[in-house]
Amino acid sequence: MESSILFLMKKWMISIGVLCLLGALYMLPVVGLSERREAVKPPTSDVNACEIFIEVEGQKEKIPLETYITGVVAAEMPVSFKKEALKAQAIAARTYALKTTNYGKTAIAPTVARQVFYDEEQRKANWASNFLGNEKKIVEAINETKGQVLLYNNELITAMFHSTSNGKTESAYGYSGNNVPYLQSVASISDQASPKFTAEQEWTLAQWNKLWPVQWQASDFNRIQLFYNDSGRVDRLQLGNNVWTGREVRTILGIPSTDFTINYNNTTRKVHVKTQGYGHGVGMSQYGAEAMANEGKTAAEILHYYYQDIEIKKIDACLK
Repeated sequence: MESSILFLMKKWMISIGVLCLLGALYMLPVVGLSERREAVKPPTSDVNACEIFIEVEGQKEKIPLETYITGVVAAEMPVSFKKEALKAQAIAARTYALKTTNYGKTAIAPTVARQVFYDEEQRKANWASNFLGNEKKIVEAINETKGQVLLYNNELITAMFHSTSNGKTESAYGYSGNNVPYLQSVASISDQASPKFTAEQEWTLAQWNKLWPVQWQASDFNRIQLFYNDSGRVDRLQLGNNVWTGREVRTILGIPSTDFTINYNNTTRKVHVKTQGYGHGVGMSQYGAEAMANEGKTAAEILHYYYQDIEIKKIDACLK
């Protein structure tokens, strides 16, 4: 009896041992597989390691480049413009920003002297109930041109732009006396449809004299001389021995263009100034870009027209 019981117990213990061994063997591949899976997991990487940030004067924190360009395009060009015009503006603005800040190393002012910038709160205030639709249109233009810049001889260009030409853009030489190969004067006749194409302003003689470093007499307006450059803008104004450049006159009077005429009305005793165009006139005309977009031209075609012999390439921020 006892021998039978012992025999059964040994058999039972052997069975348990076999089951435990099989279980251990079964688990080994699972543990090994788990360890191998952990080993081949890619290392954690910072996808924004090479992202460029722009420091805008007056803003608390630096802004990612493409977010900054969204705010510039929203501020610099009417959102009603065609997407291809907005895309051209985005590429020009991105190029100008990177050139001016040396790829984000220095700050940029959000002014007309540099580039106007509207943050999200300003865009919401400006667009009110149309914010979502307008924002979507601008962001699409930014995303479709992400990273694209304008190069000349493999260097970022100074991508100047302006609202409205006087029918011809200004050359860099006409503007500053420095010849820049990609900033030459080109026809932009369609700008005449711009609401900013012409403007007129008046001053009394007393108001006029407060603006100038010399005192004018009514008779002086009959002896002023205006000298125009090749783009039809005033190169200089001469009154006797006094000479001012067209740009200096524009600053003194606060007028929109250097294409101007000056007349004095003896009946009303007022000085009358008429201008054509809006802005310095160099580079891309925004209203000209819109006209080209309406004709079916692409952003690339617009940019190649206003900036000569340039290339459009996508930057690799990791190389900067």
